[in-house]
Formats: sequence, C-alpha cells, structure tokens
Amino acid sequence: MGAAVRRRRRALELTLAVVSERSGLSVPFLSQIENDRARPSASSLERVADALRTTAMKLLAAADSACAVDVVRAEDGGVRRLVRGRHQISAPEFTGDHDVGRELQYRNDELMFVVEGAVDVEAEGQVHRLESGDTLFLSGGVRHRWRATVPATRLLVVSVAEHIDATFDSRR
Repeated sequence: MGAAVRRRRRALELTLAVVSERSGLSVPFLSQIENDRARPSASSLERVADALRTTAMKLLAAADSACAVDVVRAEDGGVRRLVRGRHQISAPEFTGDHDVGRELQYRNDELMFVVEGAVDVEAEGQVHRLESGDTLFLSGGVRHRWRATVPATRLLVVSVAEHIDATFDSRR
C-alpha cells in the first residue's frame, strides 16, 4: 500500500505536508503509511485517496499490481528470504548448519518444512526428528531450537510477519 500512495503523491508533485493538510492526517502517520509501518483504516484510506485525487479502490489496485509477483532465484547456502520486502508472510529458507545453542521464540505461528535432509527440533521439552517432506507447526510463543542433522539440509520456515525484517536480522 505504501509504495502506491508514495507513487501517487509524487506523480502529483505533492509533499507530505500538503497531503496532511488535505486529508487531516498527520505527516508522521502519512510517512508511516508510505513506509508500510502503519495500515490505514478504511476511513483514513478514503481521506488519503481524496487528498491524492483518486479513490481508495484505485490505491488498493495499484498496491496489488505493484507487488503481486516477485521471483526469487535459487542460490547456494545460508539463509535465503523467499518473500522479499515487507509483506504479511515471512518465508526464509535455511541451507546447511544452524546455531544449535540459540533458542527461538516468536509472537506468531510458524510452520517448518524440510525440503531436503533432516532436522531435530526441540520444542516443549520434546525433540522432533523431521525428514525430507515433513512439517512441524509451532504456535506463537513456543520456545524452540533446531539443528540440521544431515549436511546440506534445506529447511523452509513460514510465518506471519512480525513486521518482518527486524525479526530475522536480530534473531536468526
């Protein structure tokens, strides 16, 4: 949504201050919308759209078409984010070893899928051995740790973003 609002504002050569004045919304809030740090309510979106001389539906359509398709090519080793940018889901793929000593805990639900190889996941006092094709669901708040037990293991972890870039930079 933010990129669509920013593109429209810039196309009209308007400053955030002008959009703020026209919409009655604060400059900081508009900045947060443009940077996808805030989601406007339906009424706020209508006010932004009016200020930008368009409709909320057109802004939503522009947002959908702006980021609906993104191809991430295969690469070797490490951590690869399969969903780039700030979206509602996070999906990193881990290849190879992982820091066994690090305990993880996330606010949102998480699904682990072993693409290739095997991992041991310790959660709720139990160790679960997952092999190629297996999945494990963890409710938000469950403390866990995992380690690859086979070289070149590939593990896909899918979760609702917390908002996302800070999550994987600081914890994984």
